[in-house]
Amino acid sequence: MMYNILAINPGSTSTKIALYEDEKLIQEKNITHSNEEIEKYEKITDQYEMRYSEIMNFLNEINYDVKNLSAVVGRGGLLPPVKSGAYKVNDVMVDVLKNRPVLEHASNLAAIIAYEMAEELGIPSYIYDSVAVDELDDIARYSGMVDIKRKSLSHALNMRATAISTAEEIGKPYTESNIIVAHLGGGMSVSIHKNGKMVDIVSDDEGPFSPERAGRVPCKDLISMCYKYDQKTMKAKLRGKGGLISYLGTNDAREVEKMIGEGNKEAAIIYEAMAYQIAKGIGELATVVKGKVDAIAITGGIAYSKMITDWITERVEFIAPVHIHPGENELESLVLGTIRVLDGKEEAREYKEEVRV
Repeated sequence: MMYNILAINPGSTSTKIALYEDEKLIQEKNITHSNEEIEKYEKITDQYEMRYSEIMNFLNEINYDVKNLSAVVGRGGLLPPVKSGAYKVNDVMVDVLKNRPVLEHASNLAAIIAYEMAEELGIPSYIYDSVAVDELDDIARYSGMVDIKRKSLSHALNMRATAISTAEEIGKPYTESNIIVAHLGGGMSVSIHKNGKMVDIVSDDEGPFSPERAGRVPCKDLISMCYKYDQKTMKAKLRGKGGLISYLGTNDAREVEKMIGEGNKEAAIIYEAMAYQIAKGIGELATVVKGKVDAIAITGGIAYSKMITDWITERVEFIAPVHIHPGENELESLVLGTIRVLDGKEEAREYKEEVRV
């Protein structure tokens, strides 16, 4: 049986969508939204109508009959902790994402849009490998302060897909492998996959700085800064205006490499420092499995940079062989997960809100 699937992945200033017939990509579109357009909306969920309309406009432009769809899948947003794999979108999930998400993030819109569209068509809607996938070992949850518990928020979708494909490359089942995956994008996270579970992570506020995030910064200095600036400003300094954009005024890695090519020594040391910190994150997670790492995978948009991947590889290849998987591959990963559900090879979970006291 052939499946027609629409995948939706909202980002801060874009909405990426793709139409697939089984595993074959039919149409793909990256709908961009200007900062001026986004800034009109007070909350992420206020953008729903605008983004929904943009998706429908595209489908109308290509004369696609949505009645052909078998399912709609969206990137999993910032829910309370969930398991890996597929969840069927329901009223409870939509209510949580609209009214009490863990964090405001554009990905929260994916399930809402998928659900509304699928309900009209009488077909199922899913999320797959949410940002909030939590498979942390109990020992990994301690932060060092009783007031703060470590959370599992990461680029789980692409990292799990990359770990699975890397396991295939080394000829071992994912469920019997120890693989470290570093996702390099506007934000960065690193994860260790032990026997098919993502048992620990270095999240984007615990590890390397990235094009627009500060990553792990000295706590004492950070506390002092909090008394100089308001909360909104501090959040922006950490997420949005940190990292490369803080040092060099750009969040475009290609622009930084151009600076380096023109002889900018400051750009060169800062860019290498980013790679250095990524390598430290990989080394940190190698200790989780006592050094018994089968492979290291580098993925995400910045993995296209040979300069960055070479710098990282030089520092970590003593741990395990390094595999490069450039790109985010998130839409494809959403679709492949949905196909496994529709084929009966994987069961979609029913989302229930857990009351935490």
